[in-house]
Amino acid sequence: MSVATGTSLKKEPIWEKGPGFPGGLRDLWSKLNANTVTAGVVAAIFGCTGPALIIMNAAQNGKLTDAQTISWLFSVYFFGGLISLILGLYYKMPINGAWSIPGAVMLASALPLFPFNEAVGAYLIAGILVLLLGISGLIGKAMRWIPLPIVMAMIAGAMFRFGLGIVTSTQKAPIIAGAALVAYFVGYRLTKRISPILWSLIVGVIVALATGGFKLASVKIAWIPPQFFAPAFSAEAFFAIAIPLAVLVIGAENAQAYGVLTAQGYKAPINAMTVISGIGGIVASFFGGHNANIAGPMTAICGSEEAGPDKSGRYAATVVNGILFGSFGLFASVAVPFVKALPSDLVSLLAGLAMIGVLLSAFEQAFSPRKFRFGAFFALIIAMSGITLLKISAPFWSLVGGVIVSLIMEPKDFEE
Repeated sequence: MSVATGTSLKKEPIWEKGPGFPGGLRDLWSKLNANTVTAGVVAAIFGCTGPALIIMNAAQNGKLTDAQTISWLFSVYFFGGLISLILGLYYKMPINGAWSIPGAVMLASALPLFPFNEAVGAYLIAGILVLLLGISGLIGKAMRWIPLPIVMAMIAGAMFRFGLGIVTSTQKAPIIAGAALVAYFVGYRLTKRISPILWSLIVGVIVALATGGFKLASVKIAWIPPQFFAPAFSAEAFFAIAIPLAVLVIGAENAQAYGVLTAQGYKAPINAMTVISGIGGIVASFFGGHNANIAGPMTAICGSEEAGPDKSGRYAATVVNGILFGSFGLFASVAVPFVKALPSDLVSLLAGLAMIGVLLSAFEQAFSPRKFRFGAFFALIIAMSGITLLKISAPFWSLVGGVIVSLIMEPKDFEE
C-alpha cells in the first residue's frame, strides 16, 4: 500500500485536538462512581506517600530548609494535579500529572553538590528543553516509530516491582497487608460493580488502626506557605541536573504513560503530554520543584481496568486524583506528618493490586504477537533490572536496548 505519503509527511500538531473541556465537564458527574473514585484515591495515596518521602529524603541530603522542602512539595503536587485536571478533562482520558520519581532519586546525590538556586536554574532549563521537544513534534514521531511490543515490554518491566509489592508487603506486614489482600479477593468474588481495591483499602485502614499501624502520636501540624526562588545558572548543574532530568521526564515518565494508555486502547496525545510537561517544569522550578509532568504509575492506576469497565469514563479517576494531588500540594506542610504515619506496606500492597490489570495487558501485548519478540524480551529485562547509566534510569535504556536488539535480530519485522 502506498499510504505513506498521506500520513508520514503530515506535520505533527503541537497540541493534538481532543473532545474539549465542555464535554469533559458535562460528562464528569455521570462517570464518577465507586470504581473511578477508588482508583483516583488509590493513585493519590500511592503518589502522596512513598514518593513524597523520596523528595523529603533528597531534600535532607541536600541540606534544604523546611521552607524549601515544603515549597518543593507544593510545586510538584499542586501543578502536577493541575496537569491531571487539564488533560483529563480536555481529552477525556486518564492522563495523570505528578512529577518524576527517578528525577527525585537522582537529585538525592546531585543536590549536595550545588547551591539550591543553581539547582532551580537547572530545573528551569530542563523544563525549557522538554517544552522545545514537544513543540518540535519529534517526540510524537519517535514514540510512534518504536514498536508497540517493545513499549509494552518496557511497561511490564518498569511496573513489575509494584506487582512484587503484593508479596513483599504481605511478608513484612502479614496482619495489615494480609487482611487487605484477603479483602481484595473476597470483594472481587462478591461484586464486579465495586472495585475490590476499595474493600482492600477499607479493611487495611481498619486493621492498621486496630493494631497501632498508624503512628499518629508523632504527628505535629504547622502550615508553611510556598516560596519563590530566583534561578541561578552554571555549566556543571546544566550537565549534572538539567540534561538528565529532561531525559527522565521524556524517557521514563512520558514513555511509561504513553505505553500504558496505548495498552488500554487510548490514542495518547504524546505531543501535548510533552508540551505540558515542559510548561510544568518551567512553572514548578520557580517554587523549587524539579518538575511537574505526566506520571507513569498514576496514569497506570487510573487507566487500568480497576477504574471500571467503561474506558470513556476512567478520566474521572484522573480528575479525582488531580484534586487530591493539588490539595496535598497546597497543604503539604500539614499533610506530610500524616504521610509519615501511614503504613508503607499497606500503600505498597494497594499500588501492586492496582497494577494487576496493567501488567497483564502489557505482558499480553508484548509477547502475544510473533514480531519483535527478542527486542521485547531485552526491553523487559532491562526495565526490570532498574539499571541507571549516565544518571538516566532503566525505562529509557529499555526502549533503546529493545529497539537495537530488534534491529540486529529482527530486521524483517521493521520492514513489515
